[in-house]
Amino acid sequence: MVRALYPGSFDPVTRGHLDLIDRARRLFDSVTVAVARNTAKRPLFTVEERIALLRQELPDDVRVVGFQELVVEYCEREGYGVILRGVRTVADFEFEYQMALTNRHLKPGIETVFVMPSNAYSYTSSSLIKDVVRHGGDVSSFVTPAVEAALRQRRVGTPSEP
Repeated sequence: MVRALYPGSFDPVTRGHLDLIDRARRLFDSVTVAVARNTAKRPLFTVEERIALLRQELPDDVRVVGFQELVVEYCEREGYGVILRGVRTVADFEFEYQMALTNRHLKPGIETVFVMPSNAYSYTSSSLIKDVVRHGGDVSSFVTPAVEAALRQRRVGTPSEP
């Protein structure tokens, strides 16, 4: 059984993330989405809020968890053999490639699988979406209605975690 972990900040979850998760469900026996608590970033939503938004958008067979350790440590402890990563651009690939090689060095038994987004989501990022909302733009094609409502309720630009 091949279990995949899709780690990320998901701040907020986008239709691109959901697309990747949907396609991963067809590739792996199980998929877990792992929401990172990253102190280097200034998220708009707390980890708990991001988990709740993901659970609202995902089918019951996709597990959603929070984590704060090295991804490969979490994978080893919880029995995941694959780290799933989305790659939109060459810049994404360069960063993800370095991370994948580092992870392989740390834990050789855990593989990283890169999945490209559907064309419709190839340029979408959570940062871009927050910026569009901050300036009053329409993000309905990038996020679900529930996520858009959460973005508009939150005073965009005010982080929830230090």
